Amino acid sequence: MADVLIPFERMEELSNALGLIITEFKEASSRTGELENAIRTPLPGWTALKDRASDFESKWDDKRETLREKLEEMKKRVDENRQAWADLDAELAQMQEGS
Repeated sequence: MADVLIPFERMEELSNALGLIITEFKEASSRTGELENAIRTPLPGWTALKDRASDFESKWDDKRETLREKLEEMKKRVDENRQAWADLDAELAQMQEGS
């Protein structure tokens, strides 16, 4: 029988890293106005840069939400696969002990 190496620790590290990215994406939404506030209006009537920053932030918020949803699905799959392999490993070990 061939040996199969499943790096549970690496799968857990991946899940944790995805969780951190998801959290950052969620929290980033609350900071979207910071860029616009940092730009302000350099001279009276000069709002083009601030308007473009606002447009960018709006579009990036939409993309960030889409990415977050995909990352959440990926994390879910990693967690499910890790658990399935751990369950199989435990079952096979138990069967081997019973032999």
